[in-house]
Amino acid sequence: NATGIGGQPLVQPNGKVIVPIDNANETALLAFNSTDGGNTWSATTTITTISSHTVAGSLRTGPLPTAEIDGAGKVYVVWQDCRFRKGCKANDLVMTTSTNGTTWTAVVRIPIDGTNSGVDPFIPGLAVDTTTSGTSAKLGLAYYFYPTASCSASTCKLSVGYVSSITGGSTWSAVTQLAGPMSLS
Repeated sequence: NATGIGGQPLVQPNGKVIVPIDNANETALLAFNSTDGGNTWSATTTITTISSHTVAGSLRTGPLPTAEIDGAGKVYVVWQDCRFRKGCKANDLVMTTSTNGTTWTAVVRIPIDGTNSGVDPFIPGLAVDTTTSGTSAKLGLAYYFYPTASCSASTCKLSVGYVSSITGGSTWSAVTQLAGPMSLS
């Protein structure tokens, strides 16, 4: 009777399948796994709760996870979350990692902007170079953002940003704007 949304199955080199997924209400990030090719599955493990700022402009989005795996089998999960913002007035992109699918690192903020900037990043898409791993894993992260979180459908300016890491997520590049600004109409 378990329910969820946004699951992404990832297969480690040893064949273990790890599935990061949101609960049905998108208020918690969960994971479950299989060690026998999907014949049986573990119970879900709660990785962390989710605190997400409602994105302005009537844009349909939620804190769905984006997940990838490096060459050694380390799982990286990124989602939008406002836990590091005073009053939850905008989102950040945050990340956790795991090597076994049951124990996860503390949630860290990806430093796209300052926590007082008002920039609101959301809908992340993560890629990991599977020929790399560990502290030299190469990560690419694209996402949408509003330069100002407090906008309306007529004033929001939607853009696409990109950051990368060549250190397994311990440091990140400066932001590159890929597209935008675009009006929501």
